[in-house]
Amino acid sequence: MSQRHLPQPPGIQISPSILSADFANLASEIAEVESAGVQIIHLDVMDGHFVPNITMGPPVISKLRKCSNSVFDTHLMISDPMKYAEDFAKAGADHITFHIETVDDPVAFIEYLHSLGVTAGVSLNPDTPVESIEEVAPLCDMVLVMTVHPGFGGQEYIDSAARKCIRIKEIIPSNVRIEVDGGINPQTIALPVSYGADTIVAGHAVFSKPDRKSAIDALLRAAAR
Repeated sequence: MSQRHLPQPPGIQISPSILSADFANLASEIAEVESAGVQIIHLDVMDGHFVPNITMGPPVISKLRKCSNSVFDTHLMISDPMKYAEDFAKAGADHITFHIETVDDPVAFIEYLHSLGVTAGVSLNPDTPVESIEEVAPLCDMVLVMTVHPGFGGQEYIDSAARKCIRIKEIIPSNVRIEVDGGINPQTIALPVSYGADTIVAGHAVFSKPDRKSAIDALLRAAAR
């Protein structure tokens, strides 16, 4: 199964979300952002039940795995991640994030993910309090803070949600990454970074631009301000 690992903190990482890419040319879209220095690719998996959209499953990821050596940052926005986690790991997911709302025993699920050879992450929706993950966040390899309501790309960034990164940074070890996802662009990226985020999911801000390297560089420059 997985042989690729999340980069160790510190350092800002851009994780382009292929939800905003051209699905008819995913291999070339991924290759283009990889040539710009990206090490992590964000895969949004939606089931039409936990969130109101349907995207991709293990068969798509297994095909993409053949043409990419990047870390596949696989975000399971699905109602039963335990049922499908092994399938995603076998397909080539390197990191699997689940939503705290979807698992009865998150500690056991994190242990299970690690047993599959993948790193583990837990995610918070904008309305979910940090208190719900205080026990499990230190056991994860990354914590994902949703800065939009999950389901569709191109939504407006919610700063009150991003501020959860401040508290999360206080409760996790230094080797655990903090990821933010939703509404991130050069105008908004500096805020979550100032709160402690070091892994930035960006879909529309990257794939809507004809020059993906320039788009990624603009994000990194803005984050460094």
